[in-house]
Amino acid sequence: MTPRPIALRGFILDAPTRHAARGIPDGAILIENGRIAARGTFSEISKLPAAADAEWLGGPDCAVVPGLIDIHAHIPQYPFVARIEESLLPWLKRYIFPAEKNFRAAEARAFAPFFFESLARNGTTLAVLYAAIHEDSAHECFAAAEASGIRAIIGKVMMDRHSYGDLEPDKILPVSIEQTRRLIQRWHGAAGGRLEYAVSPRFAVSCSAEMMRAAADLAREHGTWVQTHLSENHLEIETVRALFPEFPDYTSVYEGCGLLGPKTILGHCIHLSPAERAKLRASGSIIAHCPTSNLFLRSGTMPWDTIVEDGIPFGLASDVAGGPELSMWRVMRCALESQIARSFSTPCRIPSPAEIFHQSTQGAAETLGKGGQLGTLDPGKEADAVLLDLSEIIPSV
Repeated sequence: MTPRPIALRGFILDAPTRHAARGIPDGAILIENGRIAARGTFSEISKLPAAADAEWLGGPDCAVVPGLIDIHAHIPQYPFVARIEESLLPWLKRYIFPAEKNFRAAEARAFAPFFFESLARNGTTLAVLYAAIHEDSAHECFAAAEASGIRAIIGKVMMDRHSYGDLEPDKILPVSIEQTRRLIQRWHGAAGGRLEYAVSPRFAVSCSAEMMRAAADLAREHGTWVQTHLSENHLEIETVRALFPEFPDYTSVYEGCGLLGPKTILGHCIHLSPAERAKLRASGSIIAHCPTSNLFLRSGTMPWDTIVEDGIPFGLASDVAGGPELSMWRVMRCALESQIARSFSTPCRIPSPAEIFHQSTQGAAETLGKGGQLGTLDPGKEADAVLLDLSEIIPSV
């Protein structure tokens, strides 16, 4: 049986390029069989034959936007948002590793559905996520994502240095690889391709070169994503330099271990040298820009204009729980405000709100190789859209 068409009415807003947004003040989109069939003014769309049979949602006081994209967040950390600490590494040790250690199957089964509901309530329809190191809770996170209807790329954290697990050090690497392999076989491409896997060595501070090389090999073997963290904090960078003195810089550690590439997502990337940015550009690796987290943990401010000029693909991210909230609207606002603040001491180009919105929708979709499927409200694309009731967020006069 053919599903009934759906029509969404409101201010139609998207940003197909970073240069300008486009809008239809009283517009509508018509959805048939899960795809956008038409876009236009409410008057135009309401006259289409299919519109007569459609279920109409929204109204002139609503807005319709593409689903927002969050390319870096941590599921087990959400209950620990807003836990302040002096910087990244002490914060991980005091709050995050204990929280993740306790994130086993039962906890994930109870909590993960709420996490994905929270994403949806904030308008996020695609998220790239870390679970904990445990295979059982990673399965539960995938199951919750599948039930939620959200598009998700998820990975079990891998770490064989300073790990919070219970295994003997010499057993961590083979066990982590085998667990990751099983998760890939079960979940990569599941739910009609809506779910994908990201091999997830946490960062060079907590991974040996052997683990990072094995992770890279596994990702290549199965065609999965890779996600890790890079150049977030000065102490982190110094720690990596001491751990890997044979490499000239942090980015070269990942390059030497085979982790860079067009399906690699690197969180933060704040303090990169020109040589490091050149390596990312040449490899096609992706930056996850996490402005709320960068400020909350006092890590620094990513040079937005430099990343754009260098042609490095990037998207925006909440980085919960380093970032204190899942709302990509707040992340977008912080992205703008942090660049304004940066301009007070460093001459730089400040991105427009349209450019920032683009990087949370179409720009992020393109970065993830999904720009032809979602990211705008164009006919032919999947109906990946969010209906906002503006009366709930805009005070009445």
